[in-house]
Amino acid sequence: MNNTPLANRFAIGLFGKRNAGKSSLLNAIAGQAIAVTSSVAGTTTDPVRKAMELLPIGPVVFIDTAGLDDEGDLGKLRVEKTYEVLRKCHLVIVVVDVAIGITAFEREFLDQLRRRKMQVLLVMNKCDDTVIDEEEREALSTSLGFPIVWTSALTGMGIEEVKEQIIVHSNVEEIEPALLGDLIHPGDMVVLVTPIDKAAPKGRLILPQQQTIRDIIECDAMAVVTKEHELKLTLERLKEPPALVITDSQAFLKVAADTPPEVPLTSFSILFARQKGDLAEMVRGIRRIEELAPGDKVLIAEGCTHHRQSDDIGTVKIPRWIRQIAGGEIEFEWTSGATFPKDVTKYAAIVHCGGCMVNRPEMQYRMEFTRNQEVFITNYGMLIAYVMGILPRALEPFQAAKLALEAVLQA
Repeated sequence: MNNTPLANRFAIGLFGKRNAGKSSLLNAIAGQAIAVTSSVAGTTTDPVRKAMELLPIGPVVFIDTAGLDDEGDLGKLRVEKTYEVLRKCHLVIVVVDVAIGITAFEREFLDQLRRRKMQVLLVMNKCDDTVIDEEEREALSTSLGFPIVWTSALTGMGIEEVKEQIIVHSNVEEIEPALLGDLIHPGDMVVLVTPIDKAAPKGRLILPQQQTIRDIIECDAMAVVTKEHELKLTLERLKEPPALVITDSQAFLKVAADTPPEVPLTSFSILFARQKGDLAEMVRGIRRIEELAPGDKVLIAEGCTHHRQSDDIGTVKIPRWIRQIAGGEIEFEWTSGATFPKDVTKYAAIVHCGGCMVNRPEMQYRMEFTRNQEVFITNYGMLIAYVMGILPRALEPFQAAKLALEAVLQA
């Protein structure tokens, strides 16, 4: 459980004004002194994360944030970090000091959450000596349209109810849709092609490969793992053709040549793009890549930060391929980790990694944000399949993306 990546945990963010008791509430929920608490407003300066198990949800992560009303130049930076956390949340807990009550500030923030269609739980905190009027509680919840829990982090009152409400208002299946659940059946054989090169971590498989194997097992199917040069022999030794072949995108051409045309084929990157984003939207992004002209600017976005190799996929190979498509010089910018530009209108297109280290709410935010700014976005795996001339085959298992590609090709 402790090794579950943050991108695969149900993310619960604590938001509110300074000194509303967010950190004390987190400590009470966790039963540990996770966050520093103080009567001084603004004690929490950077997001504080606590990973734990909350059944029946499973692995979750609570994220304590700086006050939304922080002030000054540093305060504005802290608020920006707080809003970065908001993009990643499956559930938002808005914490209010009961002595101050819900002001216009909280109401505006709740309106914002309502517009973003986020799951919200309102916590009236510091009810140490407060007598709760049930009718008043119900009336307030009805008027705001969100469930409310009255708590005291000091005495423990309401803490178990907070956990219960988190469970009630969480949709576990929407944390991350299954990678393969609708593509394979119990008893199916799936072949995974995992090249071992200088970029591969020594002694282990990369995260997308690990997660795909786990998903196959959970589907009661069987995973066969091989390298690209052993794929042909592997397929020959199977008594029946596999239900699906999944490859690292950079081995697409070799794998496509060795995989019989009747066997479905795709990549880890495309699988993750579908799980976290919108494949049809990324197909349309490929059309924009086709239309690039010399002098255009492209953003390459990665969800994690890693040491760059001499022939790095994001900084070397993809720029090379895009320049070949455009027939001239293209200007590139890069972003990684939690960082994503506030304004993407200067880019002709965005190429994103598979997003194994980014959770679904964050990837959905990035796609919606770029769409609203009328910028097209696509994905590493999609671009590589397109460059190698096998994008239609790589999208064959995904009906919506396949139809989107057909529409793009006919346009």
